[in-house]
Amino acid sequence: MAEAHQKQHDYHIIDPSPWPFTGAVGALVMAIGGIAFMRYLSGGSLEFFGSNIANPWLFFIGLVIVLYTMVGWWTDVVKEAHEGYHTPVVSLHLRYGMMMFIASEVMFFVAWFWAFFDAAIFADEAANVARLEHTGGHWPPVGIEVLDPMHLPLYNTIILLLSGTAVTWAHHSLLHNKREGLIVGLIITVVLGALFSSVQAYEYIHAPFGFKDSIYGATFFMATGFHGFHVLIGTIFLLVCLLRAAAGDFTPKQHFGLEAAAWYWHFVDVVWLFLFFSIYVWASWGADIVHG
Repeated sequence: MAEAHQKQHDYHIIDPSPWPFTGAVGALVMAIGGIAFMRYLSGGSLEFFGSNIANPWLFFIGLVIVLYTMVGWWTDVVKEAHEGYHTPVVSLHLRYGMMMFIASEVMFFVAWFWAFFDAAIFADEAANVARLEHTGGHWPPVGIEVLDPMHLPLYNTIILLLSGTAVTWAHHSLLHNKREGLIVGLIITVVLGALFSSVQAYEYIHAPFGFKDSIYGATFFMATGFHGFHVLIGTIFLLVCLLRAAAGDFTPKQHFGLEAAAWYWHFVDVVWLFLFFSIYVWASWGADIVHG
């Protein structure tokens, strides 16, 4: 009888899990809460079954549910890996899933690049549609002073490139079973990721234009801001990998969590290079640049 219950295949049939349901509920609550939050900030109202739900709390309740789901779900995945359920077939499919996720992220950023270049190439039309000030047929719009691409943006470019080198070093150290190189490489990557976010926050605070000032400001902050958010997520991802590595997790043959984090970080690096050369460098040609 015991032999009849032994697994005779390479697939992992998971036990019933609450996480897909809680994740869906959290995402729905967070989406509705996001709309309610924006209505609250604009002084408006949002009627839902006869009640005004325009407040910030619904969004944060949904966010807590989503975060709780992520921690619980990924904890289960790590536990399954330790129990030997991540066979070569399962590991391959996990990699396929990560590839599809990154592909969806690529298309997400394509949308923001499209918006920026559409506004840049058809400046007047974009400004008229957005009901903003006339651009004067120029990009950036007349009167907009842009950031010096050779100052903080270049500094952040160097930071991200170095961080990509560090995470690659960490990965290769693990492949050669060098735990010290793995941990040191991850520490350097996490520190550089935090430094990038700090520099970008400083840049935003001292930017000579605002989100609402022009179509340039709107497209600039949406594209670079979402990238900054991805850097923050990637830094947390790598920090978790660092804690797991320090606890003895990951082996040269089984380390999908670290590999996925490295893929995600390299994706963030590549997106930044496109942002740097298009939004910072290309869009600053002929514009008034704020130095210092």
